[in-house]
Amino acid sequence: MKKPVRVLVVDDSALMRKLIPKILERDYSIEVVGTAIDGNFGLKKIEDLSPHVVTLDLEMPGLNGIDTLKEIMRRWRLPVIVVSSHSTAGASITLKALALGAFDFVAKPRDVSARMPEIADELIKKIHAAAESAGIQPEFLPQESHSAPADAYASAHGGKLQPVAPSHIIAIGVSTGGPNALQYLFSQLSPEFSGSIVVVQHMPEGFTELFAKRLDRSCSIRVKEAQAGDLLVAGRALICPGNRHMKVKKLPLGNVAMLSDEAPVNGHRPSVDVLFRSVAEELGSQVMAVLMTGMGEDGATGMGEIRAAGGFTIAQSQETCVVFGMPKVAIERGYVMRVADLQDLPGMFQARCGPDSGRRDGNGGDSSEVKQATAGSD
Repeated sequence: MKKPVRVLVVDDSALMRKLIPKILERDYSIEVVGTAIDGNFGLKKIEDLSPHVVTLDLEMPGLNGIDTLKEIMRRWRLPVIVVSSHSTAGASITLKALALGAFDFVAKPRDVSARMPEIADELIKKIHAAAESAGIQPEFLPQESHSAPADAYASAHGGKLQPVAPSHIIAIGVSTGGPNALQYLFSQLSPEFSGSIVVVQHMPEGFTELFAKRLDRSCSIRVKEAQAGDLLVAGRALICPGNRHMKVKKLPLGNVAMLSDEAPVNGHRPSVDVLFRSVAEELGSQVMAVLMTGMGEDGATGMGEIRAAGGFTIAQSQETCVVFGMPKVAIERGYVMRVADLQDLPGMFQARCGPDSGRRDGNGGDSSEVKQATAGSD
């Protein structure tokens, strides 16, 4: 029998120190080994109790959550799940925590005392994924050297986005580990990148707008939270808003993003499958689809439809995923044409949508950079 996952809860709220252990009690394979009232007590209890996973509040007196996280990453590199307030300030500091190496986050409901049990399943799944993961690789955490100047795009494109039709459409599905993976990926793309990117990142409402702005500041392409009717134009990435689905529609004026409030799919809204099925139906062979790090199987079915429609399909490699869930399912079902390390994806994107496109193989990259997808790739 597997040993239980040992969890330490660090939160200055007495209510949260009571509620989080209570909602974790429903899973007998999780053991809350202790709680801590602030960061200093938390660090001491990590030494004493040797937890496998830490849940961490960010807004605490004394040693705050960000400084506590930095110390955990420096000394132990334990997986940390942030328990974030559902607010603009909470979203901003949570994104900073993810950039510093936090494994993932859950957003507190606005009515904590009455609705905290609603996030129980999400928190339990993330604790198990964190305990089983290899952690976030330091080389893919955001680095200053990867960041483009804030006005890089404006300088390269005359100060405003030109509505140029893209050479290709790239559809990306990603979940746990996605914020850092996408920031690394986008920061490696050149200002001459001529593709249009549409992204479903599993993230709650209120977080995706700030996430898109953070990405936009760190790379040469433009990044924004999608709005209904946005054109899919060259050199821009659209991030699906939290709690909405995103589809694409082919119209005489060009391809546009459509948003909907339809029911969750695979337990998610936004759902990768909704986006992938849409691009398969509307754009077919124009599409390159990429499944990146994340829990579960969202996107696998839609990737199969993209491949059947003549599109090209890629999965991020197990070695570079924080959680090898979504890519693994698509590989096992036979829907993935290539498996690629995260550091090779920018080159594959540029090969298909950059100034040197056409110089490499038709599958979007040099054969040395990618691996043929087989069920054994996991």
